[in-house]
Amino acid sequence: MKLGYCSITWGGVLGHPVGVTSVKDLFYCGVGDMADAARDIGEAGYAGTEMFDGDVAKYADEPDVLHAILGDNNLELVSVYTGANFVYADILPDEMDKIRRAIDLAAQFGAERLVVGGGARRAAGTTDEDYAALGRGLDRVSQMAADKGLVATYHPHLTTIVENPDELERIMDVSEIGFCPDTGHLAAGGGDPATLIRQYGDRVKHVHLKDVVLDPFGWTPLGEGSLDFTDIVRAIDEVGYDSWLMVELDEYAGAPLDAAKISKAHLDTILAELGLA
Repeated sequence: MKLGYCSITWGGVLGHPVGVTSVKDLFYCGVGDMADAARDIGEAGYAGTEMFDGDVAKYADEPDVLHAILGDNNLELVSVYTGANFVYADILPDEMDKIRRAIDLAAQFGAERLVVGGGARRAAGTTDEDYAALGRGLDRVSQMAADKGLVATYHPHLTTIVENPDELERIMDVSEIGFCPDTGHLAAGGGDPATLIRQYGDRVKHVHLKDVVLDPFGWTPLGEGSLDFTDIVRAIDEVGYDSWLMVELDEYAGAPLDAAKISKAHLDTILAELGLA
């Protein structure tokens, strides 16, 4: 298994302000400097990274800069994260246009995977058709990604219509897209990450390893929260997944480099204990 680290920890993430009035331009945008993130991720010993669509888009007109940032730190751009509401028919064409651009950028910079979040919760409540619309949208995204040589996966996320295990089952039933278990979000949504990985093992095509303290709620480096990563990694191995493990930490009060090192040390120990190093 190869280890990567998401760039979000360096400053967090915002939505592009243009997206308030122009849905087609609503990329995720990291707050931090990607050069700083890449330097620290490489120094911590990871071999790959995942970036938000808006962060990759910043280098669309100067691709050599991003190639140099990655190359100088011996990193691969493994995956690009994007998302959409999917449930509002009127804006769906513009959302798909944005995702198509994200796919093109991911392919341009050599990424293997597209990670997709989304499925908006309406103020008036979620309907059965919302799940059907999300499923149709995810299948379209999966095909668009495949056309460019990428594997697309769906990432359940707090605040969307796929938070808890029952909601995950609904979207797995109506879509064929790959599954990206985010261990922290699955746990925060009331699920057991290892159990859900085993349940949908044939759909697991990408992995986010994230630790969490549930009460009081907060994200932590691996090994400092509530989750049993020995069982989680064992489950990942049992279902036959033998590829990138992407560590993610949405926010951290200390230095991001320190958090990256803490997580890698914990994960290295587990992989060695399970004979997977």
